[in-house]
Amino acid sequence: MTYCVGLLLKAGMVLLADTRTNAGLDNIATYRKLFTFEVPGERVLAIMTAGNLSVTQTTLARLTEAAQHPEADETRSILKAPTLLNVAGIVGDTLAEVTVELQGRMERMSSQQASASLILAGQRKGGPMRMFLIYPEGNFIEATEDTPFLQIGEHKYGKPILDRVVTMDTTLAEAKKAVLLSMDSTLRSNLSVGMPLDMAVIEADALRVTERERIEAKDERFAELSTAWSQALRDAFQRIGWS
Repeated sequence: MTYCVGLLLKAGMVLLADTRTNAGLDNIATYRKLFTFEVPGERVLAIMTAGNLSVTQTTLARLTEAAQHPEADETRSILKAPTLLNVAGIVGDTLAEVTVELQGRMERMSSQQASASLILAGQRKGGPMRMFLIYPEGNFIEATEDTPFLQIGEHKYGKPILDRVVTMDTTLAEAKKAVLLSMDSTLRSNLSVGMPLDMAVIEADALRVTERERIEAKDERFAELSTAWSQALRDAFQRIGWS
C-alpha cells in the first residue's frame, strides 16, 4: 500500500508521497513514487503513483520514453501536449493500456490485481495550475476550489486534518505542515505506509520544481513535528468537556 497527497493552492502545489512497497509481510521494499518532468520556463509536471508496482513502473517508463523520444508528437508526449487536460488524457490512456495488458497475465499467474491510480499535477506557461486524480480505467477527476487536495492509496487516516485546515488560501509553509501531519497520522495507523518520504513544492508560475526533499526515518524535524502534534491532540482531548 502507499499514501500520496497533493494540495492545489493559490500560492502553488505541495506534493508528498511515501516510498514503502509491500509484496507480503516478509517482503518490504522502498520505491520512489513521486516523479517530476520539467521544461524550465515552459512547463512542469509531477506524477505520484499508488497501486500495483508493475503497472506503475511500466506506465512511468512508457511516459518517460515518449517524453524523451525526439519524434513523439503532442498526442503521445506529456512534454509536448498543448494543455494540462491533454497531458491528463495521455497519462490516463497509458495507464489504462498498461492495466489491460498486465491484468490478463497476472490473473493467469496469481490472484493479484493489476490496478493502480495516479495523481498528476502541473502547469504550462500561460495556463493555470491543475491537479488530476487518474483512475485505473484512464478516467480522471480534477481538484477544485471546493476540494483543493487529492489523495491516493491509504488515504482515510490523513484526510481529516486536510478537511479541517486546507483551503486555496493556505500558504505553502502551512501546506507543507498539513501534508506532513496528514502523513504522520497515516504512518501511525497503517504499517503498509512507511518512510522515507518524498516532498516537492511547485510555486505558482515558477514552471519548475522550486523545492524537493527526501525525509528519512531519523529526520529530527519530522520527529519533532510528530511529537508536537501528538501532544497538541492530547491537550485538546483533555480540555474538551463531555458529561
